[in-house]
Amino acid sequence: MTTDTKTSGYSHTQKAPLCLLVYALAVVFLALGWIVKDAPPIPWLFPPIGLLMLVVAAAFHHLTVEDQGDNLSVRFGPVPLFRKTVNYSDIVKVELGQTLLLDGWGIHMSIRGGWVWNLWGRDCVVLYLKKGTLRIGTDDSESLAAFLAQRIGP
Repeated sequence: MTTDTKTSGYSHTQKAPLCLLVYALAVVFLALGWIVKDAPPIPWLFPPIGLLMLVVAAAFHHLTVEDQGDNLSVRFGPVPLFRKTVNYSDIVKVELGQTLLLDGWGIHMSIRGGWVWNLWGRDCVVLYLKKGTLRIGTDDSESLAAFLAQRIGP
């Protein structure tokens, strides 16, 4: 968890323990695929599932939100499969919020409308865009909201 305002206007990386569970499940699938070789579907089904789970765990290991000049970058990592940029000119309004328990974690549509990008916890910053809504889950919601409010102006 870091906030750095020297190299850019805003940069914060949130880490979450959920990926540890996915890593553990991946190891279990890989081990079962190696150990249980007599049951026909297990040797050819479990190892690919385990490898896929390793990639997913690495893709959702942390969430970085960062100023990139004219836009805000939101990306999961360290495996860079999921990323999004939002132009500051497209942001109409910013406010602090919370995701619902039903919203969960990951990338998905919210039952309230708009997209949710969340790694862990319920605190978020709600971006009202010219076209839609984006909720960015973060453990640094107040700093992010203050930065965005300053960036987009009154």
